Amino acid sequence: MSETEALLGDLRAEGDELDGLVAGLGGAEWRTATPAPGWSVAHQIAHLAWTDERAVQAAEDPQGFADEVRRAWAAPEAFVDEGAEGGAAEPPEALLELWRAGRERLLRTLAAQPPRARLPWYGPPMSVMSMATARLMETWAHGQDVADALGVRRAPTARLRHVARIGVRARGYAYAARGLEPSAEEFRVELTGPDGELWTYGPKDAAQRVTGPALDFCLLVTQRAHRDDLAVRAEGADADRWLDIAQAFAGPPGKGRAPGQGVGDTARGSVAGGGAAGSDAAGGGAVGSGTAASGTAASGTTGSGTTASDAAGNPAGGAP
Repeated sequence: MSETEALLGDLRAEGDELDGLVAGLGGAEWRTATPAPGWSVAHQIAHLAWTDERAVQAAEDPQGFADEVRRAWAAPEAFVDEGAEGGAAEPPEALLELWRAGRERLLRTLAAQPPRARLPWYGPPMSVMSMATARLMETWAHGQDVADALGVRRAPTARLRHVARIGVRARGYAYAARGLEPSAEEFRVELTGPDGELWTYGPKDAAQRVTGPALDFCLLVTQRAHRDDLAVRAEGADADRWLDIAQAFAGPPGKGRAPGQGVGDTARGSVAGGGAAGSDAAGGGAVGSGTAASGTAASGTTGSGTTASDAAGNPAGGAP
């Protein structure tokens, strides 16, 4: 199995897991509020369906996608929320089928691309591997929002390696997004995967070090939980500063979650249909912000553009 095939298999599995969370929901449950202000479960799934559709269009119809980008720049604060609103207004069964069909088409489309293809996006063009990795990260992050809304705790999987790698490689971008200069010193990151395997990045003898469970690190860099609620630890002043600003998505920094609003702690409720501000939720990131990426809207949630590594001029390349 090639690296691309393995990554696409992980992308499929991530979508299937989230599908399993929402497939049996009743109509009222689709309106359950998620941690993204103004976004219900339906908005989260509609957003994923919308972004998958844009990714397919980027590969199959570059000119049509360029027209979409121009429309996005004309309304950078609204176009992602508007895309989610449109899908969320559909009957749940129709939305679910739309998302399923779009996932399958995306997988087929990415599998058919030449190995060295570069796909246009809202920011820099992306490699096929980067696009697939970004789609996986977004699916996982929005899936966490859905799980939190439903009071479900998901078992972490080895697929988190993809999310973790983007988070590590996006360190410089996290500083740039805030107008700060990153430390030139190399960092060591040691994360414990779900099966106990140690995932390592950077030189062993680096003075700046980050350690902890891979799940916690992924929740941190996608801004799905506050640092105070996670078991991620820093050694060194620069590493400590990074954990305060870490983000695995390009675009402006998000507000993140407040302390105590951790995984599984989100109160359930329902959202009225109007004006989604879902982007202000747990992640920053923006396809509409000038350097788009795995974040979504100009106000946005994580995940519709390139990986932050691509946006920062450091392509994510292949699967972690």
